[in-house]
Amino acid sequence: MERSEAVKLCMCRQCPTYIDCREEISFCMAVPSKSTCIKKEAGCLCPGCPVQEQEGFMHVYYCIRGNEQEQR
Repeated sequence: MERSEAVKLCMCRQCPTYIDCREEISFCMAVPSKSTCIKKEAGCLCPGCPVQEQEGFMHVYYCIRGNEQEQR
């Protein structure tokens, strides 16, 4: 999946952990992957996200912990 398509399907903006600091969303596919402003885990919507499902990703909190490859 192209990153631009992932951004369109992404649920990051609805996530309780998300803080809008004008970063591009879809952290699971991002390089660099971690947010520079999100620091505290407050709930995660990654399980059930269409991007995660379509890509077969297994991890969570990509915005804090890093993209799928970094968490493997």
